[in-house]
Amino acid sequence: MDRRTSLRPRMIMGAALTLAGLTAACAHVGQEQFDTEIAALRAEIEQNSGDSNRRTQAQLAQLKAQLDGLARGLSQLEREFDVTVQRLETSVRFDMPVYFDFDKANLRPEDLPVLDRFAGVMGEYYPDALLTVEGFTDPSGSATYNLALGQRRAEVVQRYLIDSEDFAPEFVRAVSYGEDAGRLVATGQGGPEAGWENRRVVFVIEHVGYGTGTPFATGGDR
Repeated sequence: MDRRTSLRPRMIMGAALTLAGLTAACAHVGQEQFDTEIAALRAEIEQNSGDSNRRTQAQLAQLKAQLDGLARGLSQLEREFDVTVQRLETSVRFDMPVYFDFDKANLRPEDLPVLDRFAGVMGEYYPDALLTVEGFTDPSGSATYNLALGQRRAEVVQRYLIDSEDFAPEFVRAVSYGEDAGRLVATGQGGPEAGWENRRVVFVIEHVGYGTGTPFATGGDR
């Protein structure tokens, strides 16, 4: 599939990123508060839309449709695949249910559907974004070994997104945090029968160079 960045107003991407944060925050506090936040965002968009002749009513309608679609896309990811979406200061973090077997760095067939769905959300709502795939391990083995294993895990996901989902290679990074104690999901848990929650990848999305026409990138834990 061809994922080239369309030249849409910078306002649209900023609002889409804001909604990602609202979705993550409000998913746990109830529909009423979520609706209130969305209404406030829409009102702000309406007010700002009159500040520039470049922001036409058609563009505003497109933005509103995008907001609705992004909310549905993120909610569906959370509901169907137990994905956790978090708004960071300058990025969005997706904690994905993509896990690895003990001392392995190959993708399991059961994890491919969530990667495919994530790729769809990225392609539709996060054009011109930089995606970092973070690889993690459980604390079994040495820190040096686990750092290398976490890197292999991140890279196998990176290759899948590039080869199978047509993500632009220059916009998908792979990094490893190994057994970083500050990022363990199950503290101290490891070994063949335990610690599977730690053997995972995390996606972090950052927006860069919006509107420049650059290619879109959607894209041993032992």
